Amino acid sequence: MMKSAIKLATLAMFSMALIAAPPSVPAFAAGGGGDPPSAAPPPPNSGAGAKSSSKAKKKANKQSSADDAAFRQGYRAAHATIYERQDYADAIAQLKALGRDDNADVANLIGYSYRKLGDYRLSQTWYERALKADPKHVLTWQYYGLWQIEQGNREQASYHLTRIAAICGTGCEEYRSLAAALEKPPGTGLVY
Repeated sequence: MMKSAIKLATLAMFSMALIAAPPSVPAFAAGGGGDPPSAAPPPPNSGAGAKSSSKAKKKANKQSSADDAAFRQGYRAAHATIYERQDYADAIAQLKALGRDDNADVANLIGYSYRKLGDYRLSQTWYERALKADPKHVLTWQYYGLWQIEQGNREQASYHLTRIAAICGTGCEEYRSLAAALEKPPGTGLVY
């Protein structure tokens, strides 16, 4: 009887949390292909149709709504620092100051910034951290695929392309961007 009451109470609390949670917002690729985006960045951890990890959800639920608003504002400021000002070092500091290194969106942008600064070792570490937080984070697969091309690892970049196709299909911007980069001849010296 006691176990049934506990299960029922847990189910009721979970249902209330789902009802009270803000609706999810569809994500838009931030800076696909390295070009500055024309729209505002997506809310953090809303990868293109991908679900965030349960660990990230638990952590997000512990934050107050004021913290979430501050986090979103800080994330958007860092996003602008990257794509509007190309100040990657400052963006890394802004993103790390958010205290959400386990968030796939945050880790991905830190990785992207390190890649743009030419620190491929740290960039790889952050891309892998983003994928550990959310294995379906399509933008990380794209950026990490571009990283692979820059490193001369075209076979690995092709693997990343197949991961993107499995997540969002061949029509999404992330797929088209990485596929276009793979079509270019090796050693063209293009920066992505």
